Amino acid sequence: MHVVIMGCGRVGSTLARSLEDRNHTVSVIDSEPDAFRRLGPGFNGDKVTGYGFDQEVLEKAGIRRADAFAAVSSGDNSNIIAARVARETFGIEQVVARIYDPGRAEVYQRLGITTVATVKWTADQVLRRLLPAGAEPDFRDPSGTIRVDHVPVTEAWIGHRTVDFQSQSQSRIAWIDRLGEGMLPTKDSVIQEGDLLHLVMREENAAHAYAVFDRGPEES
Repeated sequence: MHVVIMGCGRVGSTLARSLEDRNHTVSVIDSEPDAFRRLGPGFNGDKVTGYGFDQEVLEKAGIRRADAFAAVSSGDNSNIIAARVARETFGIEQVVARIYDPGRAEVYQRLGITTVATVKWTADQVLRRLLPAGAEPDFRDPSGTIRVDHVPVTEAWIGHRTVDFQSQSQSRIAWIDRLGEGMLPTKDSVIQEGDLLHLVMREENAAHAYAVFDRGPEES
């Protein structure tokens, strides 16, 4: 695939090199020519000087043949405008914009532009490492309805079937980390000691799911 990236800071340059390492073609746009030095001598993609919301600049970067567009400059306004131009003018479906303001990020997420709210993401990562399991989810969808949590198995559930846990907790086990590998549970899967469960649940059901997790199974 061909990807156009606006912004050649640390994020943009790292993203560009990572995409090239995966054999994709890349064009990088930045208003400062010196910024392209971050790409290193081995970068084979196009370097386009200009602003990523300028249609002529986007044309030079190959936006018409692009499969995806990433706006990762240091300015929220520039990223939002560029993302909308890529999506609405050139019809690019895979558009991601880095937004520092989490409130604005949520608005544009609802408009169909995938956003990465840098400050909120970083704060959430720190919170998840500071607080007990279940206090903050790994992921929460933009509407705040669905959350994904990862929790170490409790002794009470060892040896019991995953389907029993899902039924009683009203949650779903998306996958299990077991002995360093991920596995998808089946109807016959049994929870083992050391398992790390990745749970999908509704936000309002989280307290119930954790209560069941701690209490253990109800025997029928």
